[in-house]
Amino acid sequence: MALNNNLLLMRKYPPSRIPPRSVSSDVRFPAQTDPAQLQKYLALPQKGSVIAEYIWVDASGGVRSKCKTLKTKPESFKDLSEWNFDGSSTDQAPGDNSDVYLRPVAMYPDPFRLGDNVLVLAECWMSDGKPNSYNFRHDAEVLMDKYAEHEFWFGLEQEYTLLDALGWPYGWPKNGFPAPQGPYYCGVGTGKVFCRDIVEAHYKACLYSGINISGTNAEVMPAQWEYQIGPCTGIELGDHMWMSRFMLHRVAEDFGAKVTFAPKPIPGNWNGAGLHSNVSTKETRAEGGMKAIERHMESLSKRHKEHMAVYGEGNEARMTGAHETASYDKFTWGIANRGASVRVNRQCADEGKGYFEDRRPASNADPYQITGMIVETLCGKVEGTDVLKKSTAVSAVEQDMPVVVSKP
Repeated sequence: MALNNNLLLMRKYPPSRIPPRSVSSDVRFPAQTDPAQLQKYLALPQKGSVIAEYIWVDASGGVRSKCKTLKTKPESFKDLSEWNFDGSSTDQAPGDNSDVYLRPVAMYPDPFRLGDNVLVLAECWMSDGKPNSYNFRHDAEVLMDKYAEHEFWFGLEQEYTLLDALGWPYGWPKNGFPAPQGPYYCGVGTGKVFCRDIVEAHYKACLYSGINISGTNAEVMPAQWEYQIGPCTGIELGDHMWMSRFMLHRVAEDFGAKVTFAPKPIPGNWNGAGLHSNVSTKETRAEGGMKAIERHMESLSKRHKEHMAVYGEGNEARMTGAHETASYDKFTWGIANRGASVRVNRQCADEGKGYFEDRRPASNADPYQITGMIVETLCGKVEGTDVLKKSTAVSAVEQDMPVVVSKP
C-alpha cells in the first residue's frame, strides 16, 4: 500500500523532532485549470461512439486508468474486451515482461462524461495466466464464492483527509493549526467544515453510477471526512469501494485538492483515519445470532497479528489506544466500546443478533484484503488462496511526489 509523505517523515523523525523545512519563494505550483472550459467539449456529440475508462489498482494502493473508444454500447462488463498496460511504469511488472492484462470485472455509468460512456473496473493478470502480484481481488472472490452459503454482508466506513497543493490539510492555517478538535465532527458552518463541495459532488457521482454509498459526514479532525459503502454482499463491497475511491480522486482533481488515505496524516493530538469494517452473516443476523458473534470474536482474537499485517500501511501510528482506537498489539472486543479492536453495537447486543464492527483497518487498507481476511478467519482457508501470504509477498511502493513545506 502507499506510504504517506508525512508518515515517512515521522518514521525518520519523532513528531517532536521533525526538522523545519521550507518551500523556496520562487517555487511555482501548476495553476488550477478552469473546469468550466471543459463543458463545451463534453457537450459535443460522440456520433455513436462510447468511451470506456478502464480502472485498476496499482502497486501503491492507488488507482490508475486509461480510456478506449467503443463502437457499440456495452450492456455488461462481459461485453468488454481484455486490454493491457505497461506494468513496468506502475511497478507492477519488470521491464523485460512488462505487459499486464486488464480483465473487466464490473461496469458503471460514467458520471463525468455522462451519456452511454462507462467506467470499467478491471483485475490485473500476467501473461502466464496468473493474477498480478498486486491483484488481491482474485483470492478474495474465491473465498467469497466458497462460503457464499453464509451470506456475508459488509459495510465499510472510508475516512480520508483533503489536502491542498502543498500537502497541508485544506482550510488549515498555512503556518499553524486550527482550533482543537471538538466542533468539527458532523459540523455545520464556515470554520467548522472544509470542502463540503467536494464531498457533495462525490456523493452525487457515486449515486449516479450505482455505487452503494449509504451516507457521509464530516469527521473529528478538520478537513477529514467519511463516507460509507454498503451493505454489499461478497466481492461487491471491494468493487464499490475501489470505484468510489477512484471517483473521489477524480472529483478532487476538479477542485484542485488532493486526497490522502493516510491513517495518521498529522502527528499529535489529531484523530487518525480508519476504514471501520462492519460484518454480518446469515448466522449473526438470525435469532440468537449473538452466540455466532461471540464465536467469531474468539476466531478473530487468534489471528490478530495476521489481520494487522494486512490492515493497512502505517497503522501503528494510528492505533495507539487514544483517539477512539485500540492497541495495535492486543485484541479486545466490547459492547459499544470505540476503544476496542472490535465493537458490537449496543442495539445488536440488546436484540441478541446483528453485526460487529472491526475498527482495526487503516483508511489506506485494501477492501479486498480486509473482507477476504475476515472470511478466511471465520470460515477457513481455501486451497490455492492465502490472503496473508499474498499480501506480504509484495512491498509497499511510494509513488506520490514529495512536496516539502514548512510545518509548525
